[in-house]
Amino acid sequence: MRPIPLKTLTARRLARLWLAGMLLALAVAQLAAAHQADPGQNPPPPPPPQPQDRALPAAGGPNADSGVIALPKKKAPAAEAPPPAPAQPVFRNPPGAGNYTLRMEVPEVDVEVGVLLEKTRQFVPGLKPENFRIFEDGVEQKVLGFKRVEAPITALLLCEFAATNYYFVYDMRNAALAFAKQLRPQDYVALMTFDLKSRIVMDFSQDKNLLLQAVNSLVIPSFNDRDLYDAMYEALDRLNRVEGRKYILLIASGRDTFSRITFDKILQKIKATPDVTIFTVSTGGMLRVLTEGGAGWGRQMRDMNYLMADNQMKTFASLTGGIAFFPRFEGEMPGIFSTINASIRSRYQLIYRPTNTRQDGAYRKLRVQLVDEEGKPLRLQDQKRKPLKYEIVARDGYRARREVE
Repeated sequence: MRPIPLKTLTARRLARLWLAGMLLALAVAQLAAAHQADPGQNPPPPPPPQPQDRALPAAGGPNADSGVIALPKKKAPAAEAPPPAPAQPVFRNPPGAGNYTLRMEVPEVDVEVGVLLEKTRQFVPGLKPENFRIFEDGVEQKVLGFKRVEAPITALLLCEFAATNYYFVYDMRNAALAFAKQLRPQDYVALMTFDLKSRIVMDFSQDKNLLLQAVNSLVIPSFNDRDLYDAMYEALDRLNRVEGRKYILLIASGRDTFSRITFDKILQKIKATPDVTIFTVSTGGMLRVLTEGGAGWGRQMRDMNYLMADNQMKTFASLTGGIAFFPRFEGEMPGIFSTINASIRSRYQLIYRPTNTRQDGAYRKLRVQLVDEEGKPLRLQDQKRKPLKYEIVARDGYRARREVE
């Protein structure tokens, strides 16, 4: 087919050809752009804008997506809670230490009182609480407890065993043997001797035979000196570690020749040692009766020394509620120790709370009286209605506790 000459085309036909060419060029351009870009990586069309007044849910989802990934809406932070109260401190004892408790004690004083007939030294039974009045530093106290005490004893035999004279040693051994024979199976007794030094011959035991053997072994003394104050101080110091009521039976001449402790010091020690009663038995009475009153300065000085020794023995006993004995004959020994046993085993115990509650460690004087139902001094009579004299045996006083002991 031959081409149509250009001259033969009309203007209308040219306009149609121009429009077809423009459409063809536009189609070719779109096809070229489609071949250059990857159809799989085409981004999705942007989401339509949401209205501003539409409320979003608490979390995204299909109904209300806020993007490609649905994110939960953050909650408002809660108010901070107050810090917890500090824990109570727990006290722990040091390693190896036991548990400790704090205990408050109301002070009580117990006083053992013996009532003995002066003539026979027999114990007076049958008394009632109303018959006793007790005074502390002159102030009457109210008796809260009352009972009769009869129990086993814990006694220390303190014997003078010095190379002075045979008669003194002889009297000492007889007195110790007489006391040992009156012991009961439940009693505890120890033996301690002294001259220049003190020695423990036998420790506390309930075996009466051991005490008899120990007394029989005292044959040959060593020194002439008699350190009574030192020996008494040591005995009190040892008994202070023994619980309960204790008794010291001092069998000696009463003289002191070479002690380091003074008489005032030993009196302070006696007053400061609780629950100890001292009974004293003097030795050498027969020899003194036969030799006293002789001529010469030396004899007179010796008599004065023994009178002072007797006064010391009485003081030791009276301060602690004991009794002092001054025998002259060997036959008096069994009766003396029967009286001591009756006084030790048969006593009245009074308990009261002092009106003076200060714990100052001061020494307080005690005084005991016996009264009848009308409050008058008690009078005792025998079967023939004859008056009987009696003696009240009690401690002279006691030392109060300190705040810290």
